[in-house]
Amino acid sequence: MDRLQVFKALGDNTRYAIYLELARAEAARSTSEIAETLDLHPNTVRPHLERMREIGLLHVEADNQGTVGRPQHRYSVAAEAPSLGLEPASFPLLAGLLANVAAACEPAADDVAVAGRDHGRHAAVARAEEGQRGCVQAVNAELADMGFDPVQSGDARITTIAFSQCPFRSLAEAFPELVCHLHRGMIEGMVDVLGNAKVTRFATLADRDPCQVDLAVR
Repeated sequence: MDRLQVFKALGDNTRYAIYLELARAEAARSTSEIAETLDLHPNTVRPHLERMREIGLLHVEADNQGTVGRPQHRYSVAAEAPSLGLEPASFPLLAGLLANVAAACEPAADDVAVAGRDHGRHAAVARAEEGQRGCVQAVNAELADMGFDPVQSGDARITTIAFSQCPFRSLAEAFPELVCHLHRGMIEGMVDVLGNAKVTRFATLADRDPCQVDLAVR
């Protein structure tokens, strides 16, 4: 998802209020339900919903509900939309607890990376289906969507991608052997599927700040 388009879309106060209402809702909401909750006219809400749907922030489904005529559209936040910090407060707590459990088992770094590779392979297949077949391009896109704000440099032989932001930084600082090597595995899994490159070095938070990966382009 184009983060610039997301920022532009949610820069409008009314649109952000609508998105916030949907992010907090337990079920998909209709235009009239959103309008009533926010004390707006449905005609005001409708174009904002359509704008957010166009850039991929919202998922829309038709709900006939046994009525005759045009189906009612119900909106919810798309699964791939950024959380914007709106995820339940219990999620960070659960992540920390699971990290504590995993750390207690003292897994080897390479064993941790294996778990990340599975996600990376699935991500690579999804990127290829979207037409992003270039390895560096796909890895950059995946990192951007995850919130790493990747910065690319290098030459025709070696491409370095630095992670200027880390969405998992607090956990990575507490459990670098877990979080950083899960991240390494994700990238290795993507490269395995996409080809045309090889991970030659992955610098974790313990090595440098910001972390980065070096890809040898074939």
